[in-house]
Amino acid sequence: MRPLRIVIAEDEPPALARLVEALQRVAPQAEVVGAVGTVQAARRWLAEHPAPDLLLLDIQLGDGLSLALFDEPESAPAAPVIFTTAHDAFVLEAFRCNAIDYLLKPVADAALAASMARYESLGRHFAGNLAGLRDALQPRTAHRQRLVLRKGAAFASVRCEDIAWCTSVDKLSFVLTHAGERLLADETLAELEAALDPRRFFRANRQTLVQLDAVKSFRPHGKGQLKLELQPAADGEVLVSQERARAFREWLQG
Repeated sequence: MRPLRIVIAEDEPPALARLVEALQRVAPQAEVVGAVGTVQAARRWLAEHPAPDLLLLDIQLGDGLSLALFDEPESAPAAPVIFTTAHDAFVLEAFRCNAIDYLLKPVADAALAASMARYESLGRHFAGNLAGLRDALQPRTAHRQRLVLRKGAAFASVRCEDIAWCTSVDKLSFVLTHAGERLLADETLAELEAALDPRRFFRANRQTLVQLDAVKSFRPHGKGQLKLELQPAADGEVLVSQERARAFREWLQG
């Protein structure tokens, strides 16, 4: 049986060693053909070698988020991914990037074994066609161009480019336009995040989803957080956590 060729992106040597040892226990057919610690190193490896069968990617690497590997569809890795991370804030982004699973560290043998079994099952279904597997894992619908929102007793169709930010208050989702109009959405904030273009919208925190053009400025706010100044202004502070700060800066830079 042909070995299962795996590339691992992990910037912490002890975590890399544990993951390799776990693979040896739960998937003896696996062969780790590459191990990198940065996004740039991953890009170089993928450009210089045939596509692996599977990627195991830590999300936060030494120079940024491994999610950046999938920013450009034409150069994105042509392989399914199991993400391994200490944070649960990137689930939605991960499943837009060929993910077949999202494992939280420390990765238990049982969880890794279940992920590998899922990969094998999908591989059998697609008869080894990784391109077909990738197509199946990626969303088939385009990002929404308009939202239908409540305006009092009536409804309004709002272009997504006219949205400044969205917020969740007492389990209700509100949308504020660049013109300062406040409207009610039927979707949850998570559903809005999934429907909107991630190049234009960023989940700053649990309560706030911001649009690129609404970010007037930002500044450090203690413990690695960032404080955003939005236009139109938000009712209270809008903070980006330390764990999300790097992703926010990269998103803002495009």
